[in-house]
Amino acid sequence: MNRFFFLVLIIASELVFVSPGVESASTNVNIEEVTKIGAIVDANSQMGKQAITAMKIAVQNFNSDSRNHKLSLQIRDHNRDPFQAATAAQELINKEKVKVIAGMETWEETAVVAEIASRVQVPILSFAAPAVTPLSMSRRWPYLIRMASNDSEQMKCIADLARKYNWRRVAAIYEDNVYGGDSGKLALLAEALQNVSSSEIQSRLVLPPISSISDPKEAVRGELKKVQDKQSRVFIVLQASLDMTIHLFTEANRMGLVGKDSVWIVTNTVANALDSLNTTVISSMEGTLGIKSYYSDDSSPYKEFSALFRRNFTSEYPEEDHFHPSIHALRAHDSIKIITEAIGRLNYNISSPEMLLRQMLSSDFSGLSGKIRFKDGELLNADTLRIVNVVGKKYKELDFWLPNFGFSKTSSKHNVGDISSNIAAEGFTGPVIWPGNLINRNPKGWAMPSNQEPMRIGVPTRTFFEKFVVIKDDPLNGNSNDKNLRYDGFSIELFRLVVDHLNYDLPYEFVPHDGVYDDLINGVYDKTYDAAVGDLTILGNRTEYVEFTQPYAESGFSMIVPAKQEESTWMFTKPFTWEMWMVTAASFIYTMFIVWLLEHQSNPEFRGTLKDQISNILWFAFSTIFFSHSEYPLN
Repeated sequence: MNRFFFLVLIIASELVFVSPGVESASTNVNIEEVTKIGAIVDANSQMGKQAITAMKIAVQNFNSDSRNHKLSLQIRDHNRDPFQAATAAQELINKEKVKVIAGMETWEETAVVAEIASRVQVPILSFAAPAVTPLSMSRRWPYLIRMASNDSEQMKCIADLARKYNWRRVAAIYEDNVYGGDSGKLALLAEALQNVSSSEIQSRLVLPPISSISDPKEAVRGELKKVQDKQSRVFIVLQASLDMTIHLFTEANRMGLVGKDSVWIVTNTVANALDSLNTTVISSMEGTLGIKSYYSDDSSPYKEFSALFRRNFTSEYPEEDHFHPSIHALRAHDSIKIITEAIGRLNYNISSPEMLLRQMLSSDFSGLSGKIRFKDGELLNADTLRIVNVVGKKYKELDFWLPNFGFSKTSSKHNVGDISSNIAAEGFTGPVIWPGNLINRNPKGWAMPSNQEPMRIGVPTRTFFEKFVVIKDDPLNGNSNDKNLRYDGFSIELFRLVVDHLNYDLPYEFVPHDGVYDDLINGVYDKTYDAAVGDLTILGNRTEYVEFTQPYAESGFSMIVPAKQEESTWMFTKPFTWEMWMVTAASFIYTMFIVWLLEHQSNPEFRGTLKDQISNILWFAFSTIFFSHSEYPLN
């Protein structure tokens, strides 16, 4: 009996275990086809984490909508190393048999992966692009598709900024890449500055890769010291990792290079990641101008994606502070959409890599990152750039920069002519907060070198007027080469006031001159002193050797000297003006006429020919001025 129940129990258990297998076989009549897609990103950076989250969302959306075709995302970490990226590409191609590879945030990583993938005809979707696009790129790497624009437009934007604010000299800063170069950005910047604003690169600071140095602070400090003896204070950060950017601005603040009349501009390699920096780092960058790749954040697809992204990102990476999608996340999402739409147009038949590449290059849709349309393997439409200004612990958006248009208050190219032409004169929308909290004016972009030797200002010790200059003992004073002297007086205070009103720092020291005033003037002439301050009188012979300021005081003395006599034939006319002489002549002629009118009828002296009458009356009238006649007129 017991054996019977034991046998029944065994049969029942076999039925239980067999039944699921039968059901599984019956439900898998329609076998799903899976396409593997490779992703090579920096899984430890926030940029890489955002790209992974965005691609996973796009894959999940496709898999939920497709019944018979699924995508499998194979993620590999390149750890910021192009050689690891190459190793990951070989593993994805040979072992995982992926059909497409997406990712690669830098061009160095993209180049090595594209070289490997092009040999085996695997399409590559890169999030990076070279600074300058070579003409032979499409022939060398025919299976490479670049989802980013080159840096030429970005450098033109920087050149427009230099022209707008009249900055003539700039300093370029970049973190050296693994191949020992700047990826061509320095040459692009120099060309754009020369063509657009006639400016030049005065100095360049090359920072070593942060992964290759043990003390980043000392390396950054050593490079920044090179610009202290330069006048340019316009610093342009062409490329730098986030870690290097943090050290750069921290040390620049400590050295006083992020202050009034200084300018800091960061390109999109740094500006696109501003959201991922903590408030302490953002505060050290206050006043910086950033150039970001613009994307619209008010569309319905973006809002739906952003809500899903924030939820998934915070769930998977709770240690990250910033959870809003960046331009990198949007491009990662669009890369999956490019692949899925190409697969759909091929009716899920992707046996031909060439056909898959052709369909991917024919993509034409509005993605989350912007318009997706390719020509010769790169985006057809150049990025619209957004100028941002770091203020406090965040940044604010200013205006746009459109390719072939320049600055604009709107992101649209329509009806932008009248607006963009006025931005240079009116300035950006809203006030720009410059480094050093400079608000009321624009920075000059230059300053006196901080390590410049102070100017030697000669001051007379033996003066006649102590109200103008007086030198006394003062052990607390440290503004001269002799710390026991204190300089005071009206001339000294006026000099200090003028220096305080300068828009730049002017180091100086007072040097006492124990001698006569002419020796002090000669000291300025022969460069013993750079200038002289005191109760110096402006004399004609002194102006031949030095230049004086405008006089600010009068001596109060006056001199009376003999007037120089002028000898001239017409000296007798000096007592009267010409008007008085004309009135006198008119009176003389009037008197002459009246005498003749009264006398010529009865007086024979005034008769005769016309000539005799005129001569007699002229003589009579003229002679009466000087003497009295013995004859009297009859009437």
